[in-house]
Amino acid sequence: MKKHLIFDLDGTLIDSAPSILEGYAHAFKSTATPLKMPLSNDVIGPPLIESLQLLSGQDDDALLQSLAKVFKEHYDSSGYLKSVVFDGVTEMLQQLHQAGYNLYIATNKRLFPTEKIVRHLQWDQFFQGVYALDYFQPALSRKADMVGRIVQDLALPIEECLYIGDRLEDGLAADAHNMDFVLVTWGYAADASQKKPHWHRCSQVDALATTIADLKG
Repeated sequence: MKKHLIFDLDGTLIDSAPSILEGYAHAFKSTATPLKMPLSNDVIGPPLIESLQLLSGQDDDALLQSLAKVFKEHYDSSGYLKSVVFDGVTEMLQQLHQAGYNLYIATNKRLFPTEKIVRHLQWDQFFQGVYALDYFQPALSRKADMVGRIVQDLALPIEECLYIGDRLEDGLAADAHNMDFVLVTWGYAADASQKKPHWHRCSQVDALATTIADLKG
């Protein structure tokens, strides 16, 4: 059976779009930087600097760091509180925790606000580990590398692991380590057409526990 469940965060467990997009709008307005593309859910998910590059259409490090600084100050102080939990997720996590699964988070979001969100939602009782690209030093650049480090550092048998996320990147991160993957489609980023034939799919939060239980190690 699957014993170790690794969850993506944004678009899988929480809808952070309102808080993140508000933070981007604040950063671009405060620095008088023109937006080169609309503020939409399409920019939710990638690492911060990557999203700022897309939104600004520039790769000037000084500008990107300035935008990032303003965004972080806003998001880390109050913006993160506006993240919305998808209906049924807390109950689902409690169910999986009580069933004896080991739960982890692996997200592109920075570690500091991620840990604040987890504590704010009182989810620290469910998760044995919370990981982000900047949890590791030096910081990792890809989610696939993060998933690999979690498995390696915790000595988790791949056949007992499952990654659960809502984006193509999540599935490819699992594939990089021959790990089973469930694409959830209740979030805002999922595109069912991106689903690979060997991936599993779940469209309802209250069905995820059954989907996981049906998987073999």
